[in-house]
Amino acid sequence: MHFTKQIQFFTIKFISVVILGMLLSSSSCKQNAGGDNEGVIEFDTKGVDESHPLYGLAPSTATLKFKQDKFALEMSTMGIFNTTIIGDLTAKTLAQTVKFMDIKMACIEKENEITADNQDFEIKFEETKETKKIANQKCYKIKVTMVKNPAVTFDAWYTKDLGLPNCNDLNPYKGVPGVLLDYRIKKMGLEMHFVAKSTKSIEVSDNTFEIPAYMKIVNKEEMAKFFADLQ
Repeated sequence: MHFTKQIQFFTIKFISVVILGMLLSSSSCKQNAGGDNEGVIEFDTKGVDESHPLYGLAPSTATLKFKQDKFALEMSTMGIFNTTIIGDLTAKTLAQTVKFMDIKMACIEKENEITADNQDFEIKFEETKETKKIANQKCYKIKVTMVKNPAVTFDAWYTKDLGLPNCNDLNPYKGVPGVLLDYRIKKMGLEMHFVAKSTKSIEVSDNTFEIPAYMKIVNKEEMAKFFADLQ
């Protein structure tokens, strides 16, 4: 009888330890997982126009990190030419940083400048009922037409599953109610095509959305001249 009670005691002890371990493991996962509207998306990318002078600098991959009302799109070409687009949806600002050889600079655009830039890639879009999976996310298709050249049309896809219904307020796709996972966009004269290959709900550090202190802040004209001189 005494032996049986010992077995029961150790059995209960063992189960308690297992349950505690599961709770600690769950807690640890929650700490490492991203919260609502937070995570990372990896994209395959390519230039649209192979004859463009900057086509050779177009990166083959890009990483989008997002958290609440901020995002950072990081791109690199062979580890030599690095650029990041940092957006703040609340402040309505868009910054671009560039690291290339000994050049380290950043340009910050406000809402009126962003609006002017978007007119260079002015689009209209039409919702459809077509859906498909991209990077394991349910996506909805929109038909896109270039306003200044209606003969140019293409499809884009977005998901509602990652939240962020207003995430396109700073780009030409304003009004699309979700995160774009297959789309085209133009920046500094180069049109790029992005297609998501993975999405992760993980924590993103707040300093991801800060311009490094060593960056020289320049105006839009100086940044545009830098890209023009590369051509």
